[in-house]
Amino acid sequence: MKNVLVIEDDKSIADLLEIHLTDLNCTVTKVLDGDEGLREALNKNYDLIVLDLMLPKLNGLEICKEVRKKDDYTPILMLTSKSEEIDKVLGLEVGADDYLTKPFGIREFIARVKAIFRRIEAIQKETDNDSDITCGPLTIEVSKRRVMLSGERVDLTPKEFDLLHLLAAHPGRTYTREQLLSILWGYQYNGYEHTVNSHINRLRSKIESNLTNPKYILTSWGVGYRFNENEVI
Repeated sequence: MKNVLVIEDDKSIADLLEIHLTDLNCTVTKVLDGDEGLREALNKNYDLIVLDLMLPKLNGLEICKEVRKKDDYTPILMLTSKSEEIDKVLGLEVGADDYLTKPFGIREFIARVKAIFRRIEAIQKETDNDSDITCGPLTIEVSKRRVMLSGERVDLTPKEFDLLHLLAAHPGRTYTREQLLSILWGYQYNGYEHTVNSHINRLRSKIESNLTNPKYILTSWGVGYRFNENEVI
């Protein structure tokens, strides 16, 4: 049984999501404004937060930022009625795991939720068995989902952390963009290979001192990306 928090000010949409989440064996808590949604998200533990971007009193981006300050990691599926790329990027940058643009089909919503659950369960299994990864001044603290560089914490989005962890846990292995999409997003994003490139570029900008000659995340030209096996201690 999964506990899901739905923060959505459109009651008809919230009710519809509740029906289909219940069919997925989820217990659903619905909140209609941002202030109450944030209190609920901070004071209770949930397996998933479905978060509308545009909310009364407090918007979804601010809620997402506050939730990501918690030690306990909770996946967030953000909903937005805006189609502009900047809104999607902002949502992912502040810590959303995935997003859907309204109007969306309920089958796509269900697929995204199932994919998030599968991905989080897989990550938790890996985390239970994984120790921290040290690569010179770079340390990946797996259980805390925290990355340190020269003693300073690096602020990564959930996807950036998962991407770094996957590559560093398998140094020298090249992953194609399609493989990374399938593993980390858990959903077939046909034509979305550029998403991987964008995440790699943002991740490199946060951990690499020289973007033209990266030390950690290397490009396997014409194939994909790999972590430099010579850097893992």
